[in-house]
Amino acid sequence: MSKTVLPISLEFFPPKTPEGVIKLAAVRQQLYALKPQFCSVTYGAGGSTQQGTMEAVHAIMSEGIEAAPHFSCIGASRSSIRAQLASFKDAGIRRVVALRGDLPSGFGGSGGEFGHASDLVAFVRAETGDHFHIEVAAYPEMHPQSRSPQADLRAYMAKVEAGATSAITQMIFNADAYFRFVDETLAMGATIPIVPGVMPIINSSGIIRFADACGADIPRWIRLRLQAFGDDTASIRAFGLDVVSRLCEQLSSGGAPGLHFYTMNQSVATVELMRRLSA
Repeated sequence: MSKTVLPISLEFFPPKTPEGVIKLAAVRQQLYALKPQFCSVTYGAGGSTQQGTMEAVHAIMSEGIEAAPHFSCIGASRSSIRAQLASFKDAGIRRVVALRGDLPSGFGGSGGEFGHASDLVAFVRAETGDHFHIEVAAYPEMHPQSRSPQADLRAYMAKVEAGATSAITQMIFNADAYFRFVDETLAMGATIPIVPGVMPIINSSGIIRFADACGADIPRWIRLRLQAFGDDTASIRAFGLDVVSRLCEQLSSGGAPGLHFYTMNQSVATVELMRRLSA
């Protein structure tokens, strides 16, 4: 008998070239066999990929899958956010990933009228009521800019209290950190679903660099194994599948409400991970 497989969602980033657009379209078709609940599309610092984000969102929706644009507020005004919400409504978008976001490199202006993601969530709710399913970010290992774990939990709670519908975590490799975070937020009265973010291990240097940049912890034993493989891509991918499939099993058996895959615009690893989970 096959196992019960958790609901999944997928994240993509906007391609930068026409070739990338074609490649991502093929990748999406391979991943749609997994029946994702929705696909999110990232948004560059200060909205620098806004056009590409929306082009990818429209393409996904035209393929019959719900799409959720990342929606950042740093540097924005109330009028600009109001205009974006109107364009989302006109496009038929019903789900957004609400983030504070980062200012573009070298930006000398102010942070705009929104200081925190919770301000954006509250504004969206005030402007549009329950029209949008609002996803927010969660950081089981603490946001790299937070002063303390307690401050980070308070920031998360502010987003929940402002009207978030559900949350997606930063990528994790430690199931204990995820479950501890869930327990702590439940103790503080937050009951919205928190879906763990999972990053397939495709190469070692890229994932280590990404983790270091965003403050996610790669356990020392995993990091050392990856570094020891050097340029042996086959061994890295085989090891990565073993590690991440075990993580997904722990998350599933522990009661996670779903899995959000950071696909890096590739399909093979995510498809294999789901095959293992359902076997």
